[in-house]
Amino acid sequence: MTVVLKDITVPQFGVPEARPVVPAATYEARVTALTERAGSDWVVVYADREHLANIAFLTGFEPRFEEALLLLGRKGERLILTGNESIDYVPVSRLPQTRGVLTQCFSLMGQDRSRAADLSAVLRECGVAAGQSVALAGWKYLDSNEWSGSAPSFFVPSFVVDSLRAAIGDNGTISDATPILMNPVDGLRAIVDADEIAQLEWGSARSSAAVWRIMQGTKPGMSEFEAAALMGYAGEPLNCHVMMSAAAAPDMVIGLRSPSARRIGEGEGVTTAVGYWGGLSCRAGLMTDRDEAFLKKASTYFDGLRTWYETADIGVSGKTLFGAVAAALAPAGLRPALNPGHLISHDEWMNTPVRPDSDEVIRSGMAFQVDIIPAPMGGGEALNCEDGVVIADEALRAEIARKHPEVYARMQARRDFMRDVIGVPLKDCILPLSSTPLCYAPFWAEPGKLLAVA
Repeated sequence: MTVVLKDITVPQFGVPEARPVVPAATYEARVTALTERAGSDWVVVYADREHLANIAFLTGFEPRFEEALLLLGRKGERLILTGNESIDYVPVSRLPQTRGVLTQCFSLMGQDRSRAADLSAVLRECGVAAGQSVALAGWKYLDSNEWSGSAPSFFVPSFVVDSLRAAIGDNGTISDATPILMNPVDGLRAIVDADEIAQLEWGSARSSAAVWRIMQGTKPGMSEFEAAALMGYAGEPLNCHVMMSAAAAPDMVIGLRSPSARRIGEGEGVTTAVGYWGGLSCRAGLMTDRDEAFLKKASTYFDGLRTWYETADIGVSGKTLFGAVAAALAPAGLRPALNPGHLISHDEWMNTPVRPDSDEVIRSGMAFQVDIIPAPMGGGEALNCEDGVVIADEALRAEIARKHPEVYARMQARRDFMRDVIGVPLKDCILPLSSTPLCYAPFWAEPGKLLAVA
């Protein structure tokens, strides 16, 4: 197959405005599955403004400005502990029979702490008692080779862990429930339902449209701020900071940078990324209309993207997918800088089965970021094309089509475009989430010229 640069008009697949609503029954099912698998007197889920994905997945609530705990009791208790500001936000939760509990130690410093200031006391008032078992979910977890201590360690503030231990006493136990939610094989957030997929498509479609507006409209002489403003931000919830930067050789293009007042020069490497809840999109290239050496490298990179789509399938192991992509990039002296594919959710990166030594397999219900970051790159060069997809077997596809027909129609239209115009046919199980599926323009001064398979 030959990769070519050709004039391509990207269709208007439709960018959804209203974020699909997850039914209360779906949240109910998620919480039931979590508590059953945890098997403890209490499941406690930690959240803060950055680490909100677990609690949002389970309830639809996420804390604003503060920390929060979700308490799920064996007797059906459903409590959200949070501070002065977020306590009035708890009603956005769609988990039935959830009650907010003021916990002022979670409030910002200097605010009122005259009521409910002691977390361990609040926990006891909620029913957490001596001798009970607690399954605690943080925002990530440690593998066996990362921790050799005698007691479990948690990605939760020690203050929270200490308060829980004070409430349950020396005879109580605390275990790590995070893998139940975030394990890449069978985590509740790794294998998602049709309602979650509809929300992921909303985020991916909108973030990719925003990135495409930036890439299409950026011109030499613009500041990075001016270029980033082209995204048309409308208040969508972000899963990471907006990225926009450029650099000329010998300086390296730093993809994680936020925009600045720096002016973008002709021929510079330029990159941008926007991530909303449900998906991040990224594009990077050169601010020029032609560069033969870069085009050759970009074509090999595009072949790596094509290889990802051709290799990914239900039952394919992570190491098989990793190896196939690495082999496709090698002719240009490139390699994956990170994992070529990871699971997405409210957070930009949840976990991934795609690792060099991973026998974990792709399963129906997994939502992936096709995230192939090539390395090494030279000074003043940038090369990237990231978008989201869902892996869905026949039954899940039928459920999406039944519950969310407009979402499913957009996915099918994107599949047709990738096959008929980009030249990359997809297996039935791959459903693109992006408004610009596999649309890659290596030269930002010619944004209508995209790479495709001849």
